[in-house]
Amino acid sequence: MVTTSGVLGGTSAVLVSLFILRKVFPWIYQNLIGPKVFGCRINLKKVGEWALITGATDGIGKAYAQALAKRGLNVILVSRTLSKLQDVAKEIETEYKVRTMVIDADFTGGEEIYTKIRGQIENLEIGVIVNNVGMSYANPEYLLELPDNEKLIKNLLSCNILSVTRMCQIVMPGMVKRHAGVVINISSLSAVIPAPMLTVYSASKAYMDKFSEDLASEYAKHNIVVQSVLPGPVATNMSKIRKSTWLACSPKVFVANAINTLGHTRQTTGYFPHALLELAINSVRFVSPRLMEKLTLNTMQNIRARAMKRSTPASTATVGEGSKLTTSSASS
Repeated sequence: MVTTSGVLGGTSAVLVSLFILRKVFPWIYQNLIGPKVFGCRINLKKVGEWALITGATDGIGKAYAQALAKRGLNVILVSRTLSKLQDVAKEIETEYKVRTMVIDADFTGGEEIYTKIRGQIENLEIGVIVNNVGMSYANPEYLLELPDNEKLIKNLLSCNILSVTRMCQIVMPGMVKRHAGVVINISSLSAVIPAPMLTVYSASKAYMDKFSEDLASEYAKHNIVVQSVLPGPVATNMSKIRKSTWLACSPKVFVANAINTLGHTRQTTGYFPHALLELAINSVRFVSPRLMEKLTLNTMQNIRARAMKRSTPASTATVGEGSKLTTSSASS
């Protein structure tokens, strides 16, 4: 005889099995088995002769430039400070025996930036673009208390949102023509978890993540891979983490892991411990959204309080390569 409890039990078992098949197995494959066992599934050297990296003189951007050069691609380094660009270019040429090009550009500027970049790369076969340049607050802060807030917000949105959009518009036509290309957009874990007191920054990174998701759908038919990378803590100047750990790894370790996710997933934290961190945060958030919100806000308030004790009035923002800003310019 069929009972109500039996039907409910069977239905529950089916639903749990479907959840495991739909969520758990893909998560394990995308974050662990695929990258660790199979590695990068794209032959990056075949998609184009050159790779272009913004925010390329420090941190994650520099590590991507080195990793791509190691795979045999010539690299175009785009950042604000010409002397730093020249130093990194020389280092890469010496170590990896590839060609380099440098373009100095401040991504808080206007359309003249993109006119300049377009003019210098228009005849190059760019197969990979890494949109890494980014700008954040110097420390967690309330929206209404951001120093020089009108200028800071304008520059942050130009650097974090406009740059990725315009650089894709400039580089992707060649990829469409060749029917091959890889676009890597460096978002942030703060885009998909609670991030009070980083409100404008995290929202700008959420734009990058959503932009990447839909761009991937639009251009999949042209054999263009678009990936959104959402790093957690990485030991860079921008994050102010001085010493790398298992969780807050070095940029080189992070990028070595992140590149191996290419071809396995369109969205990734890039590094397995960061995937675990996201899972832990979202698990607490699922059980009690208010608790997760309170924990995050308290953490940000404590960071802000410590920073205020030791701060000087000079620093108002940091950029994707880790430099402090007295006003808000991007990419040293």
